[in-house]
Amino acid sequence: MRNVIVNTTPLIALCHVGQLDILKKLYGGIMIPQAVYGELSEKKESICKKQVDDALDWIRVEKIENEMAKSMFKTQLHDGEVEVMILAKEKNADIVIIDDANAKKHAKYLKLPVTGTFGVLIKAKRQGHISELKPIIQQMIDKNIYISEKLMKLCLEQVNEEMYTD
Repeated sequence: MRNVIVNTTPLIALCHVGQLDILKKLYGGIMIPQAVYGELSEKKESICKKQVDDALDWIRVEKIENEMAKSMFKTQLHDGEVEVMILAKEKNADIVIIDDANAKKHAKYLKLPVTGTFGVLIKAKRQGHISELKPIIQQMIDKNIYISEKLMKLCLEQVNEEMYTD
């Protein structure tokens, strides 16, 4: 199994459109740091927390070893993002899945291979795990998950889908 570390926002986005299992199909399993699991647990009755709890056979919640390293990032990133990067370094991650632009910059600076929710969905479409990307993007928009028109267009172009059909 590859070492795939996932942050909170991609988990929430995938959960809200019923696509959490895409991560299992693509990677076999994933790891999330305890801070990410904690962020998912903040809201009672969290749809995503329940889905993650139901998937703990392929989602591993991991404790970071180097707690001291957290202080280096504290002012710029959320706890989950910080722990994702620390865990990724500790586990020699094959890929880190993060959506926040600032967190992605930090990950790239640390020379971590990084993608986001839409990178995952594009890969899933290319591998035949989903038939169309556009309806999933529309579901995300309907669930108030922000995606810019520019990003939507770019993603759809990557999988040869059109933004609007007449």
